Amino acid sequence: MKNTPSYLFLSQNEWNEKIDKAFSLASPCILCPRKCMAKRLEGQIGFCRAKDNLVISSIFPHHGEEPPISGTNGSGTIFFTYCSLKCCFCQNYQISHQEEGQAYSVEQLAEKMLWLQNLGVHNINLVTPTHFLPWIIKSIKTASEHGLNIPIVWNSSGYELTQPLQLLKGIIDIYLPDMKYGDNKSSFRYCKAKDYVEINKLAIKEMFKQVGPLKFDKNGIAKRGLCIRHLVLPEGKSFSEKILLFLKENFDPSDIWISLMAQYRPMYKAFEFPELSRQITQQEYEPLKNLCEEYGFNGFFQEISDLDDKFCIDFKKRKHEPLTGK
Repeated sequence: MKNTPSYLFLSQNEWNEKIDKAFSLASPCILCPRKCMAKRLEGQIGFCRAKDNLVISSIFPHHGEEPPISGTNGSGTIFFTYCSLKCCFCQNYQISHQEEGQAYSVEQLAEKMLWLQNLGVHNINLVTPTHFLPWIIKSIKTASEHGLNIPIVWNSSGYELTQPLQLLKGIIDIYLPDMKYGDNKSSFRYCKAKDYVEINKLAIKEMFKQVGPLKFDKNGIAKRGLCIRHLVLPEGKSFSEKILLFLKENFDPSDIWISLMAQYRPMYKAFEFPELSRQITQQEYEPLKNLCEEYGFNGFFQEISDLDDKFCIDFKKRKHEPLTGK
């Protein structure tokens, strides 16, 4: 397969058009489904708390992502401050809720992308990036003009509108979204998003339309495609079965890669909800792992007894075979 990132084929006019459209969505802000209409370019603060400049918590090679994302050299991970979803149990609450981070210019972010590439990482991994979309596109353009040539990963909550996502077509090669909730009862209770399920399903369809199933190079490193993350919550509150059934009924299961995550821990305000005040059990996780296998999905699971966030491959019992993509 062709390993050249998509963004290297964009013309100057295409870049400029995407940047202009992205900024038009940022003020008044309708970049995310909250559509808070904050005039961010005039300094107003909306739901996510972001203003008119990039704020980033950390930048480093991450070795704990899914195997084809981290590979051997790590994923060049950039954690953006703030969040448009703000789950009460967020595992990175210091960044999303408590606003840990420092300001960066577009040029500084571009320099950091190139710095990560020079360290040998396999990709640039943008974590919770939606609310900074215009500035990120501008940074990728700048970095590409100075030699950036590795895939970009869009690592998000999955609470995304299709219009902003369409601006990422031809820029993003790997989508790594969450499917957090299979029922709006949970999304409203835990993050006040009454429409998460419908929005999330449309976003997943748009992402798959752009990049297709996950594909790899000869070393098993992801180069393009969609991989869906799902964090299993206690007491069935993620409604996981509904998510898996949606994927089975709307896609060829062999095209779907799922990262079934077992590392839920009660953090931030989770203890305000009794059902979320503990880790999940093997009895809660194992049936979902079996259902993924039954439906024919590809993907990654975690051995819950380890509680070390390490991933195993895969639902189809091919732990020792090289990864291949269609």
